[in-house]
Amino acid sequence: MAIKTVDGWELTNQGKEHIQNLGVPLKSEAVIKVSMDLRNLVETSIKDSVTKEFVLEAVGCFEASHYRAAVLLSWVGALNLLYEHVCSQRLNDFNVEAKRRDAKWKDATTIDDLARLKEYDFLQIASATSMFGKSVKNELEQRLKLRNGCGHPNSLALGENAVANHLEILILNVFKKF
Repeated sequence: MAIKTVDGWELTNQGKEHIQNLGVPLKSEAVIKVSMDLRNLVETSIKDSVTKEFVLEAVGCFEASHYRAAVLLSWVGALNLLYEHVCSQRLNDFNVEAKRRDAKWKDATTIDDLARLKEYDFLQIASATSMFGKSVKNELEQRLKLRNGCGHPNSLALGENAVANHLEILILNVFKKF
């Protein structure tokens, strides 16, 4: 079930199947790398405790193959981080743009105020205030669509690679930048 190679011992296909039959999930290198990257960001870069909790829960779900939950929690963590950035760095610009788009907009002063917006609209305003460019906005819109697909009963099936991609995009464009 295992063979010795120049790099050390490796499981054969039969060995991998045996391990999985015992209930031990085998993860690809991509899953391991994304999990390690997120855990490292929580330890070194993400300061907000609420965001940390969401990201740690997302990693745990991802590692346990609870893919829909990983997508949901990672999105909420990313959005919370973006809300924090707006509140601490860009609130005036954000309110000006929001009011330009909707004359009834009541200026936001807290994260809860920002949460009054639909998440799609939040992304549009954040992009218009140069928090990120069009390509990043487009990718975040795709992350939001995936999050919406995972948050409602439907037949959407996800695997570890799709979720690793989702998480990697959030790592590179939100968690590392904000």
